[in-house]
Amino acid sequence: MVALISEFATHFKMLPNEAYLYLKRYKGLDHLRENYSILHTLSFRDAVEAMVDVCNNNGGWLK
Repeated sequence: MVALISEFATHFKMLPNEAYLYLKRYKGLDHLRENYSILHTLSFRDAVEAMVDVCNNNGGWLK
């Protein structure tokens, strides 16, 4: 989980704590916890894209 949050932060050029707060606010962390068994089999890029989709569906704005 930590590696994926760090990858998300790197992808969007933000600090890891900012990425954590964004993912928490827009339900990306909930998605990560609930679907970890699937997400950890994906590439980091695909997993980040999946979390972006979840966040955007819950009011997030990152693309």
